[in-house]
Amino acid sequence: MLRTTATAKSNLSFMRSQMFPQRSHLSGGGCSWMQDDSAFYDNVATNGRTRGPLHSVFPTRPAQVSAVNDLYEFICKGPLISKTNLTPEKVSESIDKWLLYGSQVCRLFQLNELFLTEPQKVRIYHYYIPVFLWCEQEISRHNSMFQEGDDIPPLVIGFSAPQGCGKTTLVFALDFLFRMTGRNSATISIDDFYLTAEDQAKLRDSNPGNALLEFRGNAGSHDLSLSIETLTALGKLTKEGMKIKLPRYDKSAYNGRGDRADPSTWPEVEGPLTVVLFEGWMLGFKPLQTEAVKAVDLQLETVNKNLEAYYDAWDRFINSWIVIKIQDPSCVYQWRLQAEIAMRSDGKPGMSDEEVMDFVSRYLPAYKAYLPTLYSKGPNGSNPEHLLVVEIDEGRNPILAN
Repeated sequence: MLRTTATAKSNLSFMRSQMFPQRSHLSGGGCSWMQDDSAFYDNVATNGRTRGPLHSVFPTRPAQVSAVNDLYEFICKGPLISKTNLTPEKVSESIDKWLLYGSQVCRLFQLNELFLTEPQKVRIYHYYIPVFLWCEQEISRHNSMFQEGDDIPPLVIGFSAPQGCGKTTLVFALDFLFRMTGRNSATISIDDFYLTAEDQAKLRDSNPGNALLEFRGNAGSHDLSLSIETLTALGKLTKEGMKIKLPRYDKSAYNGRGDRADPSTWPEVEGPLTVVLFEGWMLGFKPLQTEAVKAVDLQLETVNKNLEAYYDAWDRFINSWIVIKIQDPSCVYQWRLQAEIAMRSDGKPGMSDEEVMDFVSRYLPAYKAYLPTLYSKGPNGSNPEHLLVVEIDEGRNPILAN
């Protein structure tokens, strides 16, 4: 290990002299990593999805980023290094990629790459980039299963993560990095498959008194036929010129009750696709014995029955999995509250504190029932060799698992 680290540092010293020979005059950390010579990164495509506020994601207290060697040391201390099959030597050999990706993610989120806070450094170099490199490994493995000349379907990566934990921002960053490196990607959320407002009203009327099915969210409130149709079509986008439209859901419709967006507004994706990023709070949940869910909440019995159809509609399409693990489901309330406060501070309509409590309370029974199995046995139908579990703290940053 000592020899590997020493070799890595030696490689870094040489690499730094080769990469930044003309930048020794720069103040700050001794280099700016990348010159800002392109407006492309200010206008990254997001598959028709609007990125939400990032106030609670990236705090603003400055802490200067120093030289490449310091960054290397920081990267190697990350909790995901071993989980993503990285070593100090591999980090050293690919440090140019880390610099490039870090610089461009900073531009994506309009951060000063020379003056990052500790949470910002952690989010980028301990979280987003290691996960991206793991995804690249999964893509390479997936592509190697096909012969030259074969039509290669896109790799579908599922992201199972509670609401408010930062999964949408993570997927946004990964989608950007894929596009930046020349890979065609598409993003889809389980939210995009919610029932229409009319069908949601029918679900509510057919389950009187069940608060878990009164509004969108739990199993039973999704259009599984649309899910199968969309995911099947995405898997066939293997050639240039092939196109499909991705469904989107308008959560603001009907005073926040929501409705499917007009198909004329759905974004279009064109093949060949390399990867599909599919995210959702209940992806991979496995149905349990009836008595087990009734012990959590009697209203879960119907939800649990509905969940039986979800493997064929969602999970069977997923090749690789990323599970973002939380220590306490009650964090969801605080995270959702932060998001609503940020929305209100931006002058956008947001839920009151009481409405947030009511909203989250309709999801907590499912978290309490299904997360233990998700964390102990993995998502429904997953292969442990193609599963990355990222445990995060209350600040949404990765930590070393116990």
